Amino acid sequence: MRRPYRPKRRAETTAETRRRIVAAVMALHTEQGIAATSMKQIAARADVGIGTVYHHFPTYSEAILACGAQTQEDVPAPDVEMLADAHSRTERVRRLAAVLFAYYQRLPVLEWVRRDRDFDPSLGVFLAAEADNRHRLAARALDFADPGDARVATTAALLDFGTCRALVAGGLTHAAAAERIAEVINVWLDNAAAPDQTDTTTNSRKD
Repeated sequence: MRRPYRPKRRAETTAETRRRIVAAVMALHTEQGIAATSMKQIAARADVGIGTVYHHFPTYSEAILACGAQTQEDVPAPDVEMLADAHSRTERVRRLAAVLFAYYQRLPVLEWVRRDRDFDPSLGVFLAAEADNRHRLAARALDFADPGDARVATTAALLDFGTCRALVAGGLTHAAAAERIAEVINVWLDNAAAPDQTDTTTNSRKD
């Protein structure tokens, strides 16, 4: 007896296959990077034929975009709302450092995105968006209206993924690294805001 056609079941199966392929792409990117990953490897990891991979993603660039979209859904970028109840600059900087460094910890593929940024245009777009968001967050933490202020740019740079990676490589946990860099930023800002204590008076020589 012929089995009845079930378009809904078929659609669910198609969606599940696509999800499995995207998961395979994400896993390979985290393990070995974007540039080193091939469609053949993706098919093997997803346990599907290579033709199935090309059916869902006719080009590798489309697979990268799908992977990026899924990553941003799973690990959304921090937004200014997380600073809403922090009432001092010191507290906002500490909160921002903690949230950003926790974000980097949850997104180890960012290391490969940075290394392989010239491999596909979408990687550069993602990194530019991440940098812009970090600058906006730094401006909010410092309560400066001008995101182009040099203090904002310096704060955003000190909160970069590379800083976090270097501190963690030096033996700190992500949480401890966030505390350390927040302390550095706050001390620097306190000193930058303090009046100049240099004695500029000149002693007049008596004749």
